[in-house]
Order: sequence, then C-alpha cells, then structure tokens
Amino acid sequence: MRQQLTRNRRSSVRFLSRRDLLRDTAVGAAAATVAATVGGCAAEKPEHQRAEPPDPDTVLLRQLIADKERIIGLYASAPSAKLLPFKRRHEAHLAELRRRLPPAARGARASATPGPSGGAAAPSAPSASGTPAPEPRASLRSLRAAERKAADSRPRQVEGASPALAQLVASIGACEAAHAVALARPL
Repeated sequence: MRQQLTRNRRSSVRFLSRRDLLRDTAVGAAAATVAATVGGCAAEKPEHQRAEPPDPDTVLLRQLIADKERIIGLYASAPSAKLLPFKRRHEAHLAELRRRLPPAARGARASATPGPSGGAAAPSAPSASGTPAPEPRASLRSLRAAERKAADSRPRQVEGASPALAQLVASIGACEAAHAVALARPL
C-alpha cells in the first residue's frame, strides 16, 4: 500500500524543466509590468483637464488697464492742451495698474476679455490699408461722459477685489469722478 501511495504521489507531482520555469517567470514579469503601467496611467490626472481659474484680481487689473488705455486714447485725441494734466493722471493710474499685474499675466493680455467696465470707446477698426483709422477728436462732452461712466463702474469692481486693489480702484474712481466734475466747468 505504501508503494501505491508513493506512485500516486509521483504521478501527481509535475516536474518543471528549467526552460519552463524561466518562460513562466518572464511571462509573469511582463504581465506585472503591463498591469502596473496601465494602472499607473489610469490613476494619473491629465494636466489639460483641469485648468486653474484665473485670479479675480488679475482679471480686474487687465480690465482696468484696457479702460485706462481707451481713456488715454481719448485724451490724446482731444484738441486742448489744458487737458494734459487729466491725461497725465490717467497715465499714472495706468502705470500703477501695470505694476500690480503679476509678471506671468503681463504677456497674456489677449486671454482676458474685458467685460462691461465703463470703458470710453472701442478701438478704431482698421481701414482697408490695414492701418488703424484715425481717431475722431474727442469733445469735452465725450470726455466727461467717459469719465462719469468709468467712475460709476468702480464701486461694482471693488466688490470682488482684494483690499489693496479695492483701495486703488476706489481712488481711481474718485479721481475719475473729480475729472467729470472739472470737465463740466470751463477750462
């Protein structure tokens, strides 16, 4: 009986050759590598899937810069040299706004779309030759209206701004309101 058990055991035991063992090990290692690679890829999040939302202060700064550039353009087309101090104050505002714009956002102007913010006039459309059409001369009435519109928009802009930027926007709005009053008087 003992011999029978030994024979049964021997017949149920399978001997592996060295070749079989190496082949099975290589296949197993390859399968593990593929599984790890595929599993790792599925766990990673694509970078392009979730873009960071733009910083609200940066968006506001771009909007304010565009507004200031339009108003400065209006003053540049104004007929009177008496308006030069008004233009210089706007240029000082523009310089400060640009200074506060983060360096990474300075080159990416086209991505920001300014909303309704009190800008005075849209840039002139190019003529058939491809050069901008000459700006019409700004009247005191149009300058006053642009200043009033800009000053009126500042309180809404302050609502979502950081405290430091809100203070600057409020100061700019006060200056624009003073300009609107001053432009109503004879120069």
